[in-house]
Amino acid sequence: MKVENQTQAGVFLHAWQIIEKDSTIPVDEKKAILRLIKVLVEAAESSPYPREINNQIKTFTQEIISKHALLTLVKQQADELDALKSLSLNLTSSLDLQTVLDAVVTEAMRLVNKAEAAHIFLYSHEKLEFGASLNVQGVKNKPFAPPRPEGLTHSVVKYGRQIIVEEIDSHPLYKNLPYDWIGSIVGSPLKFKNSIVGVMNLSRSIAGAFSKAELRLVGLLADQAAVAVYNASLHKQVTDLANTDSVTGLPNRRALDERLQEEMRYAKKMNSMFSIVMMDVDGFKGVNDVYGHAVGDEVLNSLFNYLAENMRTTDFLARYGGDELTLVIRDAGQEAAEIVTLKILELMKAYDFPYPGTKKIQLGISAGIAVYPLHSRSAGDLLRAADMALYQSKKHNRGLFTVANGVTAPLNPISLNPQE
Repeated sequence: MKVENQTQAGVFLHAWQIIEKDSTIPVDEKKAILRLIKVLVEAAESSPYPREINNQIKTFTQEIISKHALLTLVKQQADELDALKSLSLNLTSSLDLQTVLDAVVTEAMRLVNKAEAAHIFLYSHEKLEFGASLNVQGVKNKPFAPPRPEGLTHSVVKYGRQIIVEEIDSHPLYKNLPYDWIGSIVGSPLKFKNSIVGVMNLSRSIAGAFSKAELRLVGLLADQAAVAVYNASLHKQVTDLANTDSVTGLPNRRALDERLQEEMRYAKKMNSMFSIVMMDVDGFKGVNDVYGHAVGDEVLNSLFNYLAENMRTTDFLARYGGDELTLVIRDAGQEAAEIVTLKILELMKAYDFPYPGTKKIQLGISAGIAVYPLHSRSAGDLLRAADMALYQSKKHNRGLFTVANGVTAPLNPISLNPQE
C-alpha cells in the first residue's frame, strides 16, 4: 500500500509540475485544479481497488490538464480579440495626436503583468522627441530623459525591430547608467508603410521573460498605434497649415477665433479674466510704397516673429489680417494688459529692419485693449470692442493704446507715458 501511495503522490507531483510551469494559468485556477486532483488521490487511497483507481487518477489527471490547457488557450485568444477590439475603438476614436498618444500608453499599461511605465517617442526627420507617457502611479506625460544615442529607443529605430530586455540592470543597452534601474522592458517600433513614426517602450517592475501572449499583444498595439499616429500626425499637419498665416508663420484669423473660444471656456471654468490687444503697424504703407510688397512681406515676417519671441508661452499672438496683430493674454485684467502693451510699444523702439535701400522707415504700433468679461462676454463683441479702441488710437493717439470702456461707451486714450 505504501508503494501505491507513493505512486499516487507521484501522479499528484507530476500534475503539480505541469500546472506550475504553465504561466498562462491564474494562481486561483491552479489551486482549484490541484484541489480536484488531491480529492482524486485521496479517493484512491481509500479504495479497495488501488491499482485500478490509480490508473483512473492518471487518466483523469491528464484529461484535466489537457482540457484546461485547451480552455486556457481559447480564453487567451478570446482575451486577445477583446483587447484588439478595445485597441481599435480607442485608437480610431480621435484624430488629435495627443489624444491618440495618450490612448496608446493607456492601452499598453493594460497588456503586460506588473507594468511599470509606458513611453512613446515620435520619430521624424531622423529625430526622436517625447510624445506621451503613463506610469503605474497614474502620472501622465511627464517628460522623460532624452533617448541615449546607444540606448534602447535609438536601437529600436536603428534596427527597425522589437527589442526585449529581460534584465535591465545587466543588459549592455543599460551599461554605465547613472540611474538605478531594475526590471525588464520591451521597445517596439511604430511602423507605417516601412517607415518608423515612433517607438513605444513598455517597462515592468520585475525581471524575466515576457510571455508570448504579452509580446503578441504589444506587437498588435504597436501596429495599430503606428497607423493611428501617422493619421493623427497628418491631420495635425493639415490643421496647422489651415490655421497658419503663410506670410509670417503665425496663427491666422481662423486660429484666433478657435483660441478665443478656448479662452472663454477657460475663463468661465477658472472664474478668471483675459485680455485681447488689437494692434496695427504704423508706417507700414510706406514700406510697400518704397520697397514693394515682397519686402513688405519680409518686414511683416521679421517684425511679427520678433514680437512673438518676446511673448509669454501662455499668450497667443496671431496675424489678424494685413498689418494687424491680435494678442490674447491669459489670466490678465486691464492693468496686466496695459503693462504688456507698454512692453510691446517699447520693443518697437528697438526693432530695426535691414532695408535694401538707404532710406530707413520708422515703424510703430497703435493698439486697443478689451478685457473679458469687463467689456464683453462674447468673443465677437470683445474683438469689436478692441477694434474700436484701436480705431481711436489710430485716429487720435497714434503710437499709443486705448482701453475699451464698453462696446458702445466712450473710449479712454492711454498715453505711452503713464504720468501724462
